[in-house]
Amino acid sequence: MSDWQAAARYPDPAFVAIDPSFERYRVSLAKVERLATGMRWAEGPVWLGDTRSLIWSDVPGDCMYRWDEATGQTSAFRKPSNNANGNTRDRQGRLVTCEHLTRRVTRTEYDGRITVLADAFEGKRLNSPNDIVVKSDGSVWFTDPSFGIASYYEGTKAPAELPTNVYRIDADGRITLAIEGINQPNGLAFAPDESILYVVESRATPRRILAYDMRDGRTPVNPRPAFDAGPGTPDGFRLDVDGNLWCGWGMGQAGLDGVHVFNPAGQLIGRIDLPERCANLCFGGVHRNRLFMAASTSLYALYVNTQGIGYC
Repeated sequence: MSDWQAAARYPDPAFVAIDPSFERYRVSLAKVERLATGMRWAEGPVWLGDTRSLIWSDVPGDCMYRWDEATGQTSAFRKPSNNANGNTRDRQGRLVTCEHLTRRVTRTEYDGRITVLADAFEGKRLNSPNDIVVKSDGSVWFTDPSFGIASYYEGTKAPAELPTNVYRIDADGRITLAIEGINQPNGLAFAPDESILYVVESRATPRRILAYDMRDGRTPVNPRPAFDAGPGTPDGFRLDVDGNLWCGWGMGQAGLDGVHVFNPAGQLIGRIDLPERCANLCFGGVHRNRLFMAASTSLYALYVNTQGIGYC
């Protein structure tokens, strides 16, 4: 994507309103910016508000990168990264990371030490933790598809010891099977009030994003399709304060590469077109109104007229 150029004028045509309700989220004097490039498969962005920086993963590149908002500079944050994928922060501001190579979830302590939060369930190794989110009660939720053990490209090829599930790690360290029977779970996130958990079932036919009601704040129940992916491929996503779901999207063609945005009723209301397939995203910036998009070989950003939820 070395030949990519930002839009020549405002408003940026990459911001596409499929429904008029999406227009309220447009910042008319903002355009998509490419902040960094040269990755193999960019994933797992997380905003660090206290240092005004963004960390994301290049999974097959075996490196985690850091982009500094003040200087605009990109540097290696951790290399090797154990083929790190998804990242988030816990309620104490510590970095929590999914690692494909080691098949584990880790936490980076304030002094830089690495604490293993999960690498097995009931005596069997996890597959390859993929995406991750922390709930307000401090519990850590992650998906465990088999992508990282399917080949040597973003991990080590190995047989699966467990089905592809969603797990919860409680504050006391106990690991619980939260959702089973999902065909390769991928992105996940909670609604603003945490009453619903959304999970991508990436190998379903057709592909779909499922919604689960949260019984007692801990147990996902009543699974149902929430968003129709159509011909696209949903990946990682986050929600804004209005409950809209902003999802990384891709299919290798114009109109399907970038970000698709659904309202709480499940209606596709808009999209952000990118020249590359987008794997994951997060909101950041001083006011959480900047959308950071990890898209294949590059990191992109766009100011939008809403704010993301979650700790930053």
